[in-house]
Amino acid sequence: MICIDNPHTDTYFNLAAEEYLLKNFSSDVFMLWQNDSSVIIGKHQDIQAEVNLDFARANRINVARRYSGGGAVYHDSGNLNLTFIESNTRPDFSKYTKQILEILSSIGIKAHSDERQSIYIDGFKISGCAQFIRKDKVLFHASLLYSTNLNNLSYLLNGTPTAPEMDKHYVKSVKSPVTNISDHLQTPLQLTDFKKIILSSLLREQVGNSLYSFSEDDVLAISKLRKEKYSTTNWNYNA
Repeated sequence: MICIDNPHTDTYFNLAAEEYLLKNFSSDVFMLWQNDSSVIIGKHQDIQAEVNLDFARANRINVARRYSGGGAVYHDSGNLNLTFIESNTRPDFSKYTKQILEILSSIGIKAHSDERQSIYIDGFKISGCAQFIRKDKVLFHASLLYSTNLNNLSYLLNGTPTAPEMDKHYVKSVKSPVTNISDHLQTPLQLTDFKKIILSSLLREQVGNSLYSFSEDDVLAISKLRKEKYSTTNWNYNA
């Protein structure tokens, strides 16, 4: 497995990177990444119903649609995102959640997951996830609230309800009370150090795992997909 510590924070680039890696890399991939302030909705969601668009525009917060399903999430510099891409014809999504729980345990966080593979501390959500299957490839990604601006999260994930006849066409987010991981640490830990712990854990997981950086060709291809799909109004608002 290759492990990517993705330095890019452009929302649309990172969503394009996931699709690019899924479709073009034969090796298994783990990618750790962060976004600038943004709201990411699932592929089958109604953007008006999920996002407070007035607040997003007023605060210059990106609004984007991802390749996978699931509910809406808020990202900022206090949020970490973990993407696993593997060749697997019989996926067990709980295995990725278990890996995350083990990493959290290593920093003293007692957390648990539910049937949707969301992760909680004392009943407060710290992680949501989504999945996508393409042929014999599986993509699983999860967000981790570490030191996120929870006020922004609350304001942004509060859209305008759609008419009842429209509800049946879209996937609704399941709202939960949330908390930050950093608020539950007995010993303070910088986010940069937590990132190092995550990467080290994945690199040690099995012999042969190695670090990988995007090549110039990778960046060009991802940027092209970003421009033609993920940054477009048609994809984000009309999909």
